[in-house]
Amino acid sequence: MSFQTPARRTGRSVDTARIGSGLKLLVGLVGLMWLSEVVDTALQGQLDQYGIISRESSGLVGILTAPFLHLGFGHLISNTLPLVTLGALIAVGGAARLLSVTAIVTVIGGFGTWLISPPNTITIGASGLVFGYASYLILRGVFNRRLGQVLLGIVVVMVWGSALLSGLLPQDGISWQGHLFGGIAGVLAAWVLADDKQQQRVR
Repeated sequence: MSFQTPARRTGRSVDTARIGSGLKLLVGLVGLMWLSEVVDTALQGQLDQYGIISRESSGLVGILTAPFLHLGFGHLISNTLPLVTLGALIAVGGAARLLSVTAIVTVIGGFGTWLISPPNTITIGASGLVFGYASYLILRGVFNRRLGQVLLGIVVVMVWGSALLSGLLPQDGISWQGHLFGGIAGVLAAWVLADDKQQQRVR
């Protein structure tokens, strides 16, 4: 009598599965943003009221919903390209990594936006996530002490550095507060999710 055992998954297949799961999550997040905008357009912008309303208790729900709401398809398109590009670089680490970074940036960045934005304003859009993803990628290699990640961070600075800096300047109709705290949250995510801290948790 012979017995058959499942073949062990090779390192390559594990990597492929991890990358695939991360990219699927990214597609889901972006797809939800586009679906929300389609619904919002049909409702003539009624969903925008669920953004981050500064220092109002009712506006706290916007911390979770604001990244998925946009002021029209032009606003959404301008956020989609950098979000997909930067998000894909994080998604290579798997769905859990992308979800962790997204959660930290959404909550911390959103709360900071809620805390210091001008009164009677509503903040919507995924640009805070874009800034968070960018700062995470820029500093991840520093905390992990990995040359490849450091080089990738340099590339991110070269490609998006000027846009990131200009996004921190006060401009009418643009939430520099969301950009600032999204970036701060990305730095925090890079520190919290650093390899040495992950190893300590496993032990």
